[in-house]
Amino acid sequence: MAIDATFWVAVSFIIFFGGLIYLKIPQKINEILKKLILDIKNEIDESEKLRAEAKKLLDNAQQKLDTAQSVSNEILDQAKKDSDKLIIDLNEKFHKSSEIKKNLAENKISQMKEAAIKEIKDASIKITVESVKKIISTSVDKSKLDGLFQKNLDETKEELKKINS
Repeated sequence: MAIDATFWVAVSFIIFFGGLIYLKIPQKINEILKKLILDIKNEIDESEKLRAEAKKLLDNAQQKLDTAQSVSNEILDQAKKDSDKLIIDLNEKFHKSSEIKKNLAENKISQMKEAAIKEIKDASIKITVESVKKIISTSVDKSKLDGLFQKNLDETKEELKKINS
């Protein structure tokens, strides 16, 4: 049997693989690969935990945002109600105040009118009395005055009798 190059390649191939197995290279490669797989798996688990935690934080933040939004809406609604009530109250107070001022002004005008009429009456009575005094003192003597007085007295009695009957 002739030993040719193919035989020596096969022998060297077997020696090479035998050396690899003797040096435990496949086990070391297997351990390295297992370690890499384990590291990748740990990183995936860690990222899953971080993703779950981020989702939980996002849900909490969304819930807080929803709560804040509802509280904000409630505050705005209450503020609108309060402002509407305040406007109505101020409007009512304004109308009541203007009504009171109007009544006071009307009363004051009425009092001023009555005072003016009284002053005019007093002035006209004073002027009339003064005028009658002057007329009587300058034109009528005492006998005519007594006759005039008696005549007016009789006319007044007659008028009173007519009214009473």
